[in-house]
Amino acid sequence: LGLEVSFMPNALKGIDYLKQHPEARAADLLQAFRDPEIDMILCAIGGDDTYRLLPYLFENGELASAVSHKVFLGFSDTTLNHLMLHKVGLNTFYGQSFLSDICELDQDMLPYTRQYFEELIKTGTIKEIRPSEVWYESRTDFGVDQIGKPLKSHLDHGFDLLQGNPVFSGEILGGCLDSLYDIFNGERYADMPLVCNRYALFPNEEDWVGKILLLETSEEKMPPEKFYQALTLLKETGIFDSISGLLVGKPMDEVYSEEYKQILADVIANPSLPVVFNLNVGHAQPRCVIPFGLKATVDATNQVIRFEG
Repeated sequence: LGLEVSFMPNALKGIDYLKQHPEARAADLLQAFRDPEIDMILCAIGGDDTYRLLPYLFENGELASAVSHKVFLGFSDTTLNHLMLHKVGLNTFYGQSFLSDICELDQDMLPYTRQYFEELIKTGTIKEIRPSEVWYESRTDFGVDQIGKPLKSHLDHGFDLLQGNPVFSGEILGGCLDSLYDIFNGERYADMPLVCNRYALFPNEEDWVGKILLLETSEEKMPPEKFYQALTLLKETGIFDSISGLLVGKPMDEVYSEEYKQILADVIANPSLPVVFNLNVGHAQPRCVIPFGLKATVDATNQVIRFEG
């Protein structure tokens, strides 16, 4: 791919160190933005408890003073990083990570995934997204014997318009539903809602007006009852009255797909709001790359999402 890779000073110090030192993780992010020789910030993986970086990035305007125009790419719990960077005006890219995609155990990156990664690193943006012809079962074993072993694939069926107008536009923002749910619910970390609220991490209702919300679920394969709770909690923010449409990523291994579709209709309770399901983004493989902050036009009839800018 022709990339020159630099690891930030604290990135390889181990899980225990990073968990105990969120300030070190924040320092790495700030250094990456300040370093003029770094063009792209590629997250190693989604991670966990990203919210703990907030005080070290926002208490004294640290992130706002450090941020510069660079490509930032990540998904899963880095949803919180995307929201942080949205707060300081940086458009980011959602959908892939170093360990999950560049380090695919097969002989090469998955072709669909590689297509979008290469477009991003060569052009600095993504012009359009079309659905993958296949999807892959998730890998459950990451041992040495899995090196060179391909994932099992299945034919895919493209974008699935669940309701509303097949064509709609707006800037895309969102991410992993599990992480968004945790912003408001202290089930995983008791102090997380308080910390996120203190720094106003979740965009206000006005900020969501006209945007397209992106949602995808994690490898935990959120049970339908929790999916219902998470969507209901989001609905209470007023978001479904503000957005122009909703994009939903394919669940891993297509688990709970039909249940999710019904819950989406029940919770949103507004048949005129466009909802497109089965995007190849997030935790299911393969993965495209979705630009946040650019005007997007979704055309479910012609199976394409186009971006301007």
